[in-house]
Amino acid sequence: MTSNRRPEETVVLITGASSGIGKACAEHLAQRGYRVFGTSRRAPFPPTPPLPGQPVMLQMDVTRDESVQHAVDFIVRETGRLDVVVNNAGFGIAGAVEDTSIEEAKSQLETNFFGVLRVCRAALPVMRAQGEGLIVNISSLGGVIALPFQALYSASKFAVEGLTEALRLEVRPFGIHVTLIEPGDLHTGFTDHRVRAAAWGPTSAYARYAERVLQIVEADERNGGAPETVALLLERILRSPNPAPRYQVGPAFQRLAAVLKGILPDRLFEWALAKYYRIP
Repeated sequence: MTSNRRPEETVVLITGASSGIGKACAEHLAQRGYRVFGTSRRAPFPPTPPLPGQPVMLQMDVTRDESVQHAVDFIVRETGRLDVVVNNAGFGIAGAVEDTSIEEAKSQLETNFFGVLRVCRAALPVMRAQGEGLIVNISSLGGVIALPFQALYSASKFAVEGLTEALRLEVRPFGIHVTLIEPGDLHTGFTDHRVRAAAWGPTSAYARYAERVLQIVEADERNGGAPETVALLLERILRSPNPAPRYQVGPAFQRLAAVLKGILPDRLFEWALAKYYRIP
């Protein structure tokens, strides 16, 4: 999509760029010459000038309309355009559905889904006026395969998948491309920052199974690949004249599982998933 535009002429916004996938993507693209603006809730405002080859860090809270709009307006005032948006900001809540309060569920969707929606709504008028643009929504293989005891995280990513598929068609007449990146387990700070539902504990009827599943999940994450693999994929997408609807990155067995879900009978796939997570 940006293949005809030189990196230094390409303005990129990446949310959640203070750590993990977002930081890896922002730093990689900045080092490749792209004009990158990363966001973080704790970034100073006005932003401090970055070191050479580093992104400009902007303050943005994706759960607040005015914060999102303020950051997008700042970028357009500074550069006159906005070519690429990477919706990466997010976090995970772990816990049984029964143990997850409505308020906890709302907080998960507020960041992971409505945050994506807010940023898209703020960026799209700029891209329509330009007659071009690219939106990359960072989903998850957990948005393809529902993860036990991470049901609200999976729900938020399933929602991003549906939003992205519909948005691709809506903005197609305006020269705007929309795509998904679905990472599997990567070794990032996501593991340590996962939030447990308040009702998680030894008194929960699910405690025994939830602890066992989370141990497997966290081991897979800590043994996962580097977030830079997503950064390399993102650069390839930026250079594509017609990005595909979705791209997967991560451990081969997890990407294979996503394929098998569409092939195997539902009961057989569910049995295999229960075996993997040691759920009786």
